[in-house]
Amino acid sequence: MTTNATALRDEVRVKYAEAARTVGASGCCGSSCGCESPDFGSSLYDRGELAELPDAAVLASLGCGNPTAVAQLGEGEVVLDLGSGGGIDVLLSARRVGPTGFAYGLDMTDEMLELARANAARAGAANVEFLKGHIEEIPLPDASVDVVISNCVINLSVDKSQVFAEIARVLRPGGRVGVSDIVAEDRLSAADRAERGSYAGCVAGALSIGEYRDGLLAAGLEAVSIEPTHEVADGMHSAVVRAVKPR
Repeated sequence: MTTNATALRDEVRVKYAEAARTVGASGCCGSSCGCESPDFGSSLYDRGELAELPDAAVLASLGCGNPTAVAQLGEGEVVLDLGSGGGIDVLLSARRVGPTGFAYGLDMTDEMLELARANAARAGAANVEFLKGHIEEIPLPDASVDVVISNCVINLSVDKSQVFAEIARVLRPGGRVGVSDIVAEDRLSAADRAERGSYAGCVAGALSIGEYRDGLLAAGLEAVSIEPTHEVADGMHSAVVRAVKPR
């Protein structure tokens, strides 16, 4: 990994470690508490679902969508959440797949993993596991999950093509991707994106819509769709990303 890539990864780790500590110490997160987020966090979820989760899982939601709804999870499925943070999407996924299913969360930040595991214990979730690692090197076997979800995290990776390759590797044939992420309009250059926000703030590192589509296709996925949902900066959008691994 290059020096610049290592520095960017460390920047992201520090930001989200601080967000986890802020939630743990003050029970608060979001821009008013010093947790920069591209959007709305927990406001994108059904209030009834959130009422059943620990407050710390809800407060630590720093995403840009609701991937558990995007992925349309079913009973008995195995789900992997890339960049699981405080665990909100893992816990919601675990409820949707039921006792015969399983939900993994993957995160590189010790503080977020500690928070997520505590939230899982408070929720009494038996069908979840939080793994430490990088989304460019997923610590799971080939063809081991039915669904990969992620909430505004892939844009933070320093090697997105490797993330897409890893997603394709761990998905079973016929498995699917249901991701919420930040994307740029194709008219924006990398410099344009950097002017609109920081890397750790989920803006500067975002792919264009065309780059995102090409990356998923190059990894061997198909039926790729990228649907912008709302603008987060000029020419930058939260989007719903779907794809399927061929059978």
